[in-house]
Amino acid sequence: MNSRYSYEDAVKDSVRRALAEDIGIGDVTTLATVPAGAQAEAIILCKEEGVLAGTQVAKEAFRQVEDRVEVTFLFNNGERINVGDELAKVSGPARGILVAERTALNFLQHLSGIATLTFRFVAAVDGTRAKILDTRKTTPGLRVLEKAAVRCGWGYNHRMGLYDMILIKDNHIAACGSLAAAVKSAQNSHGDLKIEVECATLDQVSEALEIDGIDRIMLDNMSLDMMREAVQLVKGKVELEASGGVSLETVRDIALTGVAYISVGALTHSAKALDISLEITAIKP
Repeated sequence: MNSRYSYEDAVKDSVRRALAEDIGIGDVTTLATVPAGAQAEAIILCKEEGVLAGTQVAKEAFRQVEDRVEVTFLFNNGERINVGDELAKVSGPARGILVAERTALNFLQHLSGIATLTFRFVAAVDGTRAKILDTRKTTPGLRVLEKAAVRCGWGYNHRMGLYDMILIKDNHIAACGSLAAAVKSAQNSHGDLKIEVECATLDQVSEALEIDGIDRIMLDNMSLDMMREAVQLVKGKVELEASGGVSLETVRDIALTGVAYISVGALTHSAKALDISLEITAIKP
């Protein structure tokens, strides 16, 4: 990511696009039924156990619609939340609250869902050395926000994009002619970046070990027995990452093989939205 494009920039841009998509020419229902001067008080309510994420994004949705709306979250990102918890208090112009409501909740539910699923994976490997990583399997345009939600769930980010780490896969090797040639070319082009190579067999792991400059080996869709053999083969010379088809049912067994990292695409591409709602508690004409 361009260093000048901050998380705050991503929040503002994402919210701007989402509001434009939702509001269009205007919220015709709210404009027709809610008096222009009406003031309201509301709460954001947790209806499902999980981990909170996305509070800044939700606040930005209200701010962009109506900057007189005040939003005070009572929990921080990364905190556990339970059914019935009052997550935030919202007050201000009723029209602004109602227009921003769905966009704010969509982000809050989606990002909290990612944080919650990540936390479940992290809890499943507790007591092992393995760290849970996300992948690039993110919603187009929301990667920065989704990867921040992974961190709220106590997971770790893999590369942010195609620009901040070298990851050599089979097609790259085919294009270069060999793994050694691909690694050498990568070193010559981007010597400041870490290099990871994907291996699907133990023979490929052995080949990778013979090449200087590789920082991490990804064990791609290997069986548990193959992962254990790879750990013994590598003997800590480089980091090992397990990848492919990881689930909550399998992740602990994978961690117990001794790998340092486990990457899980499901954290961002399959997380269920957490059930969170907004309820108006008072309104004054």
